[in-house]
Amino acid sequence: MDSSLLLLASMFDQRGGWSADRQFFDLMGSTYLLAHGLGIPVEDAKTTFTVATAGRYNIFVRTRNWTKYWSDAPTPGLFEVFVDGQSVGVFGNQNSEWHWQRGVAVELTAGEHSVTVRDLTGFDGRFDAILLTTNPKPPKDDLQSYKALRRRLLKLPSAPKSAGSFDFVVVGGGVAGMCAAIAAARTGSRVALIQDREVLGGNNSSEIRVGLGGRLNIGLYPSLGYLLNEFAPVTKGNARPAEVYEDEKKLAAVLAERRITLFMGYRVTEVTKRENRIASLVATDVMNHSRIRIKGRLFADCTGDATLGVLAGAEWHMGREAQSEYGEPSAPQTADGMTMGASLQWYCLEDEVDRPFPDIDWGLKIDEQSVQVVRRGQWYWEVGMRDDQIADAERIRDYGMYVAYSNWSYLKNRYSKREDYANSYLGWVSHVAGKRESRRLIGEFVLREQDLKNNVIYPDGSTSTSWYIDQHYPDPENSRLFPGQEYLSCGHLDPMGFYPIPYRCFYSKDVENMFMAGRNISVSHIALGTVRVMRTTAMMGEVVGLAATICRRHKALPRDIYYTHLDQLKSMMRKGVGKTDVPYTQVYTLIDTTAARSEDC
Repeated sequence: MDSSLLLLASMFDQRGGWSADRQFFDLMGSTYLLAHGLGIPVEDAKTTFTVATAGRYNIFVRTRNWTKYWSDAPTPGLFEVFVDGQSVGVFGNQNSEWHWQRGVAVELTAGEHSVTVRDLTGFDGRFDAILLTTNPKPPKDDLQSYKALRRRLLKLPSAPKSAGSFDFVVVGGGVAGMCAAIAAARTGSRVALIQDREVLGGNNSSEIRVGLGGRLNIGLYPSLGYLLNEFAPVTKGNARPAEVYEDEKKLAAVLAERRITLFMGYRVTEVTKRENRIASLVATDVMNHSRIRIKGRLFADCTGDATLGVLAGAEWHMGREAQSEYGEPSAPQTADGMTMGASLQWYCLEDEVDRPFPDIDWGLKIDEQSVQVVRRGQWYWEVGMRDDQIADAERIRDYGMYVAYSNWSYLKNRYSKREDYANSYLGWVSHVAGKRESRRLIGEFVLREQDLKNNVIYPDGSTSTSWYIDQHYPDPENSRLFPGQEYLSCGHLDPMGFYPIPYRCFYSKDVENMFMAGRNISVSHIALGTVRVMRTTAMMGEVVGLAATICRRHKALPRDIYYTHLDQLKSMMRKGVGKTDVPYTQVYTLIDTTAARSEDC
């Protein structure tokens, strides 16, 4: 019988300079370690392990060659593994998909040993696990086989541990989920808030660094939005230093609510239903794979990607609907998978001395015509518009880094005015994708283009939008230069006034006890262009939290609010739950709502 040990990267004793990347947990099965050094090798990751049976152990590392999709040149994503100080190979240079790469076998005595993983380039090498086994046959690469191997070797319990029962369970810790949880808690509900990352705030966190868009305290219910004002950053802007996004203020706002139980670092992976209602969910610790079960009467999907809704079997759409679907004048004749893309923002800083950067040969082929002569990559550095924002998520993120490195390398090493960049260096490149669009859940009402443009006011109008109908498409010039591989976008902007979103967009039509707030609400692709900015999604969350409390009081379901308790919801929206005796810090970028439609792209 063979002896095997599985060392998860996420459970290493010391991560060193490696970053724990959680965002593809559903896609590739794990949280892995990423050497995101911006071209400078990061500090070693280290751990120890104990061997029960001495023998010759074969080494397999779960990894992938991240640049192989776009380049046949040798990959930069290289790292070396040492067992007890002895090198067992260089990894990350083979297949483009996650796989087990074989290293050099070692003789191990019974007792304690060490593993060191050394980044060789600083260019995003990655590994998920190291398998040491006396079996010479490599493990299977498919995800289900890997999960079975992990369960067996880590002796993970077959049943999740109970984590309690709540009035309201909110999945997703962006500003929409935070506001939903806080609003419900302040009005008397016991709330569970589940977030799969180490920080709250979603796109407005220090991981992604998108400024808050839209306006608060407007429209039919101007008290909505004071809640977000309590924990929103004072400083506006995209791609700024980490402290600008005030992660600690967001966390403090949630921890201050005694009725909220925060489950940080958990990804919802299973749902149990009774008929058409969610009864409970299973959340998996993204670092050690332990599982908990959380029961609830009401649930809210504030994940952005509609993760909870999809697991619960709710109907959802992704991409552009055909004109025949909703009769929208600007919709294409044929439905397609085009979405607004994800941005990986970046910026450079200045030094007093020359700061070299590698002259890479594995990147996008940039020249004097195509180089972007900039010092900051903002929202329009946008990738994945032609891809599947769920299934292709890791490749989309990787392409965002790939083009940022390629352009920067050209500016530093080959640009005709490279002396202007001699002392410049990359201060930050996000490795967490800032998504705009993926799956949208279908509610009792789907908000459409003509509702917005004709200003059709429905009786359940609630949170007001304040943004253009802002749709993004590949930049034509960038598409010409890099056909099918564009990485810049431009916006079509249709001006409009404040518009109250119908409450019926905030709950699923077929999962009876599930709300939604955020960019995954019930709207068409076109209508998403105005509702998706974060001040608007935060106010959606506030409305959903209030509605959850009404449901609790009356033992009602979300749809009952519209048909039976709408007046009570309106009364609560008039008051809001935010504090008005704190500094009002929201700074708005003024827009001309009379401007003509942009035809720049």
